[in-house]
This record gives sequence, C-alpha cells and structure tokens, in this order.
Amino acid sequence: MIDTLLKFALKRRYLMLGLTLVLVIAGVYNAQRLPMDAVPDITNVQVQINTAAPGYSPLEAEQRLTVIIENAMAGLPKLQYSRSLSRYGMSQVTVVFKDGTDIYWARQQVAERLQTVRARLPADTNPTLGPVATGLGEIFMYTITAAAKARKDDGTVYTAEDLRTLQDWVIKPQLVNVKGVTEVNTIGGYLRQYQVAPDPARLIAFKLTLDDIANALHRNNNNVGAGYIEQRGEQWLVRSPGQLQNLDDIRTLIIAKRDDAPVRLQDVADIYLGKELRTGAASLNGSETVLGTVFMLTGENSRTVAQAVAEKLRDVNRSLPDGVSAEAVYNRTTLVDKTIATVQKNLFEGAVLVIVVLFIFLRNIRAALITALVIPLSMLFAISGMAINKVSGNLMSLGAIDFGLLVDGAVIVVENCLRRLGLAQRTTGRLLTLEERLREVYQATREVFTPAVFGVLIIMLVFLPIFALSGVEGKMFHPMAFTVIAALAGAVLLAITFVPAAIAIFVRGKVQQHDAALMRRLKNGYSVILSYSLRHSLLFIIGALLIVAGLFWQGSKLGSEFMPQLDEGDIALHALRIPGTGLEQSLQMQLLLEREIAALPQVERVFSKLGTAEIATDPMPPNVADTFVILKPVSQWPDPSLSKAEFLTLLRQTVSAVPGNNYEFTQPIEMRFNELIAGVRSDVALRIYGDDLTELTKLAEQASAILATVPGAEDVRMEQTTGLPMLSIEPDREHLALLGIDTATVQQAIQTMVGGTQAGLIYQGDKAFAIIIRADESLRSDPRQLKRLPVALPGMSDDNTELTYVPLGEVAHFNEINAPNQINRQNAKRNIVVSANVSDRDLGGFINETKQLINDELALPAGYWLSYSGTFEQLQSASDRLMWVVPLTLLMILGLLFSALNSAKDALVVFSGVPLALTGGFAALMLRDMPLSI
Repeated sequence: MIDTLLKFALKRRYLMLGLTLVLVIAGVYNAQRLPMDAVPDITNVQVQINTAAPGYSPLEAEQRLTVIIENAMAGLPKLQYSRSLSRYGMSQVTVVFKDGTDIYWARQQVAERLQTVRARLPADTNPTLGPVATGLGEIFMYTITAAAKARKDDGTVYTAEDLRTLQDWVIKPQLVNVKGVTEVNTIGGYLRQYQVAPDPARLIAFKLTLDDIANALHRNNNNVGAGYIEQRGEQWLVRSPGQLQNLDDIRTLIIAKRDDAPVRLQDVADIYLGKELRTGAASLNGSETVLGTVFMLTGENSRTVAQAVAEKLRDVNRSLPDGVSAEAVYNRTTLVDKTIATVQKNLFEGAVLVIVVLFIFLRNIRAALITALVIPLSMLFAISGMAINKVSGNLMSLGAIDFGLLVDGAVIVVENCLRRLGLAQRTTGRLLTLEERLREVYQATREVFTPAVFGVLIIMLVFLPIFALSGVEGKMFHPMAFTVIAALAGAVLLAITFVPAAIAIFVRGKVQQHDAALMRRLKNGYSVILSYSLRHSLLFIIGALLIVAGLFWQGSKLGSEFMPQLDEGDIALHALRIPGTGLEQSLQMQLLLEREIAALPQVERVFSKLGTAEIATDPMPPNVADTFVILKPVSQWPDPSLSKAEFLTLLRQTVSAVPGNNYEFTQPIEMRFNELIAGVRSDVALRIYGDDLTELTKLAEQASAILATVPGAEDVRMEQTTGLPMLSIEPDREHLALLGIDTATVQQAIQTMVGGTQAGLIYQGDKAFAIIIRADESLRSDPRQLKRLPVALPGMSDDNTELTYVPLGEVAHFNEINAPNQINRQNAKRNIVVSANVSDRDLGGFINETKQLINDELALPAGYWLSYSGTFEQLQSASDRLMWVVPLTLLMILGLLFSALNSAKDALVVFSGVPLALTGGFAALMLRDMPLSI
C-alpha cells in the first residue's frame, strides 16, 4: 500500500502538489474556526441544585432541604457521587455524574427527581438548577460604576441601588442574549424595594395589626379584567386598574376607618425606598461596586464568547446614562491571547531553529525548504483534525508539538534522495533527466522507508497510553496526545508523498553531495569515540549500566506532581474573617485590604466578591471574599527583574499587615480547577467524616495542627464550620396557651418585622420591584426594642376596634447562641475539611508525609474516618493506570522493532535506548530540582 502511494505521488506529482495546496486551504479554514483556550476544560458532568431558604439556620437547611434532596438523588443512573453545603439561608447539592454523560439528560434526571420530593420541602422554598455551564464557565467579569460628577435626572448622585437596577434591567438583558452565554450573575448593590416599615406604637394607637397592613396591600394592588362588551359593532375590553404606581400611592392607601375618618398606611408606617437584606457585595480598588459575571454555555469556546461579550459591552455602554459605565475587570480572552502568543513564539522559534539546522547539514537550500515545509503542512493537517474532532487548541495541545519529531522522517528521505541523486550524477557525468530523477527518488525513498516511517510510528505509539487515562487526567491530556499523533501522522504521510514529489520536481540542478565542515568535525569526533568504545566495549557497557542504575535510583527519590503549575499572570486571594462577621463589617475590612493591595505599583486593579451572589453557583458566607489581583505587564513594573514568586512574597507581606484576615493564595483558573477536583480551593483537602459536629471540629483542629508541621504546607486552615452568632427567639408555649395565641402568630410577627414579608409588586414599565413589610433598621436590629414588639391577642369585639396586645418579650425567650456556620456532606455523610496549599516541594511527597503523620498522631473514634482529595488524586489515578499501560506500550514498541529488523537481538539492542535515554531525563530534572509529573 505504501509502495503504491509512493508511486502515485511520483507519477502524479503535480496532482500531489495540488492536493497539498488543498490541505493548506483546508488547514487555514479550520484554523479560523479552531476553538482556542488557555487550558483544557476538565469539568466533570455536574448539576447544582440551589435552594434559597431565608431565615433557615444551617442545621434547619440540612434537615429540611439538603438531606431530602440528597436522598432523592441517590440511585440516579450514571451517578458518581454527590456533595452538599448547608449554610444560613441556603442549601446547595451538587450531583456529579460519570464522564460522558450528556449534561442535558443529567439535568432532566435531576429535575424529575426533584419533582417527586417538592411536596416534602417547605412551602416557602423553591429548588432551582444552576446554569448550564462548566466549572470554568466564568469567562468575563465587569463592574458598573458612576463618575463622581454623574447625576440622575432629579439631580441626585447614583447610589449602589441605582447601579444594581441598571445592571438588572439594562445591562444583563442585553448580555444574556449574546451567543454562547447561558447566565449573567450579579453581586453587589441593592435590589430596589418599596419598604413599608410599621410603627408598633401607631399600630396600637389605631388598634391595627400587621395582618391589616398586609391585607390592605394585597387587596389594593391589582388590575382586574372583566371580559368585554360590544358597542356599536366594536368589541370593548373591560378593565379595572387598581395597581399601585409609586410611593405616594402606597402612602395614601386606606387600610381602616376609625371615628368616621380613614386611616391611611402613612398614618401607621413609614414608606420609602429601602434596601434588601443582601447576601453579597462587590468592590473595586477599595470602593463598593456592582459586579456582573458572565457564564459560558457548556460546549462553547471561551475565547470566542468572551470576545463577543466584550464587544457587546461596548454597545451596552451607549445605552447607559451619562457618567455611568460598565467596564471589564476580568476577560478570559486576555489569558487565552497570552497563551496563544506563548505557543506562537515557541512554534516560530522552533521552526526557525529546525530550518537553520536543516540548511547547515543538508547544504541544499531547496531541499532544506522542502523539508521545512513539512512543519507547517503537518500543523495544518493536525489543526484540521482538531477542528473536526472539536479538540481545542491550548497550551497543552499545541505546546506539546516538537518540530524535530515532525521532520524526522522527511530529513531521512531528503538526505537519502540527495545522496542517490549526487551519486547518479557523478556516475553519469551529467545532469539527470526527469525519468532518471524519478527513478532515483523512488529507490531512495524505498531504501529508507522502514527507518523513516517506523521511527515516527514508534513515537506515535508512545503517546497511545495517554488515551488510557480517564476522568480529569484524561480530559487534561487527551487533547495533547491527539494533536501530537495527528501532526505525526501528517508528517509521515507528507514524507512519503509530498517530499519525494517535490524533490523530483524542484531539485534539478547539480547536487553537491559532500558534508559540511561542521558535519565533518562531528563525524571525526564521533569516529574517535566510536573506535575507542569498540576497543573497550565491556568498559562502556558496564559504565552505561552503572549510570542507568545510579540515575534510576536517584530518580526514584524524585518527587511527583500531577502537572506543572500554569502561570496565569493574575492572582486570586481568598480572604477569610472570623465566622459571624457581618456583611457590612466584612465589606469595610475588604475595602481597606483592597486599598493596600492597589497601592502596590505592580497591580493594575483589584476587585472582590463577598458572600453569595444572586445565583449561588459559588456560595460563600459574608465573612469570606474572593479577591482578584490583576497585574500590570512586567515591563510596566518599577523593577521588571522582579519575579512572580518575589512579588507574591511582597504581596503576602502587604496583606499580612492588615489585621483581622487570613488568606489563601492561588490563581483564578487554578482555584476553579481545585474546586472542580476536590470541592475546595486548595491543593490538598483532608476530609474527616462523622456525625457529631463538635467531635468533627475537635478532630479537624488536631489535623490542622499536624498538617501545619509538614514541610511545604502553606495556607493551612480548617473549614469554618462553627461560630455563627444567632439570636434565637423561642416562643413560650405555656404562656401562649394561657393567652390563646398560637406559635405561628408569634413567628409570623417576628418574620415580618425582622426579615420582612413581600406584599406585592410595583411595576414600572418592564421593571418590577417588591413591596416589603419590614421594621425600620433602628427597630429590627435592636433586641431590646424587639422585645417590646406588640403581639395582638385574640378576642376582638364585633366592631373590630377593641384589641389587646402583649409584648413579644413576655411570650418568647431571647437567647444568644453560637450555631454551626455551615455543614458539609458528601455521599450523604457529614464531613469537615482541612485544606492546604503546597509550596516549594512535590505534591506526591507531601501527601505521603502527611498521611504518615496523620496516621501516627490523629486518633479517630469509632464511626469516624478520613479521606484525601485534591490534584494528587488525579496523580494517583493516572499513575495507577500508567503502571500497566506503559509496560504494554513498551512491549508493542519491542514488537514493532522486531517486525522491522527480523531479529530479537537487534530489536533488544535498539530497545536499550529507552532506559539509556531516560537517564538524560532524570539528570535534567535533578539539575533543575523539578519533580516528575504526568
């Protein structure tokens, strides 16, 4: 078959050049649509179930929501595992399916199971599925800010509530329609609310209750349709509008009649535009802001979508009021472009180096150019294969291509063709005819077919074990293996078709077949070494064996890691405060921290997300903030020679001087990688499983102390599961029974006055804002005043005017307690996490030492156990898989050598190059103090 292909290439040589041109056109076309990214997306197939439960403690959220939903998901087809998080006011269950599961099918299965348990969930809760996005779907972030001189139409300055309204009703609707965008998440600012703040004293004076206010709002805020009537042959629709339009309508609403005079709502309550009880905030360079995060739809390309969003955002700014702007603060395109530039630089420099070497050694510029053309042609061949198979171009896939390997076969073919053409010219004493050139090229290619093709096939075979990897490691490395094999396949095909045809067509003149001066020197030196080694063969064999044994022994001491760290350029900083820190207090501390970071001359900007956003894809308590530090180009630093590691040390010193915070340092994508792999943001996570939260906390504290002693451990911390301050207002059932009041009446009064109750909507065009009944901030935040909150007693007179009240403090006990801050579960079992980052040492060695110390020093009670998670899991999984795949591949290579050489002895002699070559790899790693990686 190969011989036939070679004959066809030489006989139809111009057609072959035409087919090569078609390959170029197809490659250029596919390069335009090739998805580009920084790294492969390793996201597993997961579906998030988020449930907002305002007022629920973590224990209540776990009991009433999380456990029920978890049990409903158990037994789902293709289910791998589930994990959950219960925090104040919310529950999140993450259901992870096996790789290869269709995400839409998985979401349908989860939705169907949810329907079966909705009746068992509290009536005021509504579980929703997270967006159809991967873990790396956060591709674009922007902030909405107003200039200092910007004013609204009424002359007032823009507030955080105004900016949030613009985000929700102007900016978000436009961005969410960009192709490839599945969701735009918002954090920061305040939702606009029309707040009705009852005054208990005035309610008593007019003998009214909170129910009277709620009923009045509900019954006086509706538009009603009454069908139609016919008049003079026309159909007239009948409507009765009664909807409230503004604050004045709410204020003048009549809720009762006392002494023949109407009692309006403004008589018993203050009505104003209030602020929501928000769960999250955002900041930029030390000032509060509104932050939008764009999520990419699963399967889309981050670079393409991010570019489309950035372009759309420029259009959106034209629709914003004067002085208000939406500016990008994080754009995945920046990192992707940096990655592409790095790959292009490496590829270009590699290609130039190969071409120079080819010219030096071949001494024929036409032959060198023909050989060099194999590089771009093989790349275009591989790119077409990547585009067809939807393999993204990234640092892993494109960066793994070695041009020396691509031209290996072509160099052998070209060199032998030149040798035979030169020899034939010297024999005939004249230039060869076309037929003679074709014959010589044909014979030359056939002579070296076995070494040219088999050498490349063996290299391709080396990459096959990578396809045996599964899970995260498979998603990480499969694109690299596919790209390299595709490029090598293209190189082999070109070496036996295009290259011989091009040599026959273009190498027509006199062929000088003599070695270059450099090559002669190399050959002379090699002859001396070869002669000496043949005379002392036993000495060389023993020396080689000793070197192999010594370096393999040293290599066994090398550390190990999953993969080298990608420098994303930017830094992600996880800032943690004491559990129970309020959102406003945490925000003020964060603004101070940002100002310190922004003052560093290397920092371009710094922005943060505190607490939980509108869509709880990444739920955090108010005391935790994700801080993104975007750095300037190194050329703009005061000292461009400062390394990233040295700047990180400077940053640690800067933030350590800010009191009240603990920190974890990582990178934006790396942080998300770790979350996807282990559900935490650090390199290593130690999970302790058990039932009692107090015992789990005690064990976690001991484990944290042990982990902190392991060399290389940084940012060691125990998950903040305790210390949530809570005011528990517990109804006195016996006292309530004597007064004839049920518990629900007391609880409803507390809920309305403290948390707030929605009593309708106000519509302004296409906008809708809630009407909330909630006590004024000065009353609801003061437990002493809450104790004086009047609770109406039953037994009013027939005219509904005689009401008796009892203070809330007389029928309820006010207890200040510390409750759990959050409750983690995995596979339906409670657990607590101790996490750490690893610095200045290998991950494998760190884990082994940690396991040994934990086993020796941490005593676990009966019913408690622990597990380790993090990137080392992928290292272990990949290592286990490669332990049997690599030997199998080596046997296949040995078989390939035997089939080529027809001699077991010769095959073993050639195969000895494998352990001998590995010595160079081990030596290089040891010289650079680098660990082994997958």
